[in-house]
Amino acid sequence: MKKTFQLSPILLIVCLGLLILFPFVYDSRSLMIMFTQIFIFAVFAMSYDLLLGYTGIVSFGHAMFFGIGAYSTGILLDRGDPTLMLLVVSIVLGMILAAIVSYLVGLLTLRLKSHFYAMLTLALAGLFLVMAEKWRTLTFGNDGFTFSVPDFVKDRLTFYLVCLAVMVVVFLLLKRLTNSPLGKVLVAVRENEARTQSLGYQTIHYKIIASVIAGVLASVAGSLYVLSLRFVNTSVFTMDVTLDALLMTIIGGVGTLVGPILGAGIIEVSHHWLSELGKTYPIFERWIIFFGILYILAVMFFPAGIVGTLRGKKWKKKKQEQSNKEKEIAG
Repeated sequence: MKKTFQLSPILLIVCLGLLILFPFVYDSRSLMIMFTQIFIFAVFAMSYDLLLGYTGIVSFGHAMFFGIGAYSTGILLDRGDPTLMLLVVSIVLGMILAAIVSYLVGLLTLRLKSHFYAMLTLALAGLFLVMAEKWRTLTFGNDGFTFSVPDFVKDRLTFYLVCLAVMVVVFLLLKRLTNSPLGKVLVAVRENEARTQSLGYQTIHYKIIASVIAGVLASVAGSLYVLSLRFVNTSVFTMDVTLDALLMTIIGGVGTLVGPILGAGIIEVSHHWLSELGKTYPIFERWIIFFGILYILAVMFFPAGIVGTLRGKKWKKKKQEQSNKEKEIAG
């Protein structure tokens, strides 16, 4: 069984301290917005990592839970008085709806294996996209709609700190989950589902639990995302959203939790940087091409993701040192 990645708590605390101090030390609205987006997509990517990295489930429909959270928050704040209480209710409602949908989807599809499950989740996500486009009285279709947010969220600094706090809480919860007996069973399912079943575990139940937790966390990310934009349209249900989570997880390191956070940072910073370069240099106007090159280079030089590759090198170094010590003792 693969070793789980352990990162120094001191390093994590230092990084957290720097992120907290950043908006007070360096006053840049654009960078604060970019970091806020990183925190939001880090939550989304970590929810996907629970499926892919810890349970071995490849889903192409994770965007439907993101979209459920986005529309739950957007519609309630648009139709009602934008108060803090209504905001909390809208986020909780999105979490409940995502839990119900992820439970039903998991119950119907998780008995399928490999690409059959992945393609069915893609079809279900497409169903939600079509429904959002056709139900124009509620969603306004692809045109979308803007909405007001509580005064508490309008302040960019406050929203920055809220998103940072949510990311940290999600990371700690998932860290605790993956280190628990439940998490060990999920890893066993990823490594060898047939053997796990032979030990008496009902693997379908564990996979559904992982699917529900991942769906709920994805809905939270969707709610925060539309709050940052104060606008929502059907793009939250598209395949691109799921691919972003997949690429963030793969680039950062599958099955590490820290990796998706790093992957979200790399992708959002690259997106921001290449877009800014496109305003000055015409060659960067087609920045999506350079974005693709970045993905290719990341996969070539970090086949297990950045965190995963560094972990592997560290593990090999320790193994080599241990082997050398054994040889010295034997000699």
